[in-house]
Amino acid sequence: MTIGWFPGHMHKASKELDSALLKTHVIIEVLDARIPIASTNPKIAAMRPELPRIKILNKSDLAQPEVTKQWKVYLDRQENSICLSNTQKNPLTAKTLIANASDLIKKADRTRFSKRRMQIVIGGIPNVGKSTLLNQICDKKLARTGNEPAVTLGQQRVRLSDSWVLIDTPGLLWPKLSDQHAAYLLATIGTIRNTAIDAEDIGFFLAEYLSKHYQKRLLDRYNLAQPMDDAKTILSKIASYRGSITSGGEIDWNKTSQILLNDFRTGKLGRFSLEKPPLI
Repeated sequence: MTIGWFPGHMHKASKELDSALLKTHVIIEVLDARIPIASTNPKIAAMRPELPRIKILNKSDLAQPEVTKQWKVYLDRQENSICLSNTQKNPLTAKTLIANASDLIKKADRTRFSKRRMQIVIGGIPNVGKSTLLNQICDKKLARTGNEPAVTLGQQRVRLSDSWVLIDTPGLLWPKLSDQHAAYLLATIGTIRNTAIDAEDIGFFLAEYLSKHYQKRLLDRYNLAQPMDDAKTILSKIASYRGSITSGGEIDWNKTSQILLNDFRTGKLGRFSLEKPPLI
């Protein structure tokens, strides 16, 4: 299956983002800590390259801590940017963002810094947790949240302080996902709407990946008696263990795949980092 998802509202949102960036001073890129490269939108990465960037590794509490630290070191070394991590237990604050944004601007170009009016644009892929992050930063519910992509469909302007304004933008993908391995990673974490993918296909992909890299997690979670390398065998055992069998005695592959995906996405299988940074 070739994965792709670029609904009409994203085309409109992309143009609106172009417009918002004309007056901004800092760009915040929200990344999924489990897949920082795959969750980087190349369009956002290429926009206004001269502007300072704050890269936030969101959902860090679902990723492996030691790998997240490696990613932070790697991303901190990129020019004119800084990397921060965000978790439910230790959420970022408006004060922290403003302090880091101010430092970046002053280092890049002091003439751009004004105490009267400064603007930050925040962007990222769908379902990366931007709305939840925004609510955490402002310590109030400003954005609707949900465990599905495309919850935010329009821009929202939020005042962080007397002189700082943040523009929240909808989650954006790009028209063609040419790297299909990255596309499968995006589908695995829930970036792409369920109606645009085949859950069984993603379930088989995840089962195969976990069998190669996190075999013990599968054994412990689903009470498997022995290691298994075949995705179909793994899913069939999960189906038996979790009761995903039809009245006719057949395995419900879709339901079983959904069980595995849900357990992965909610952290019930543990913390995962599906990408590691280049050697540093």
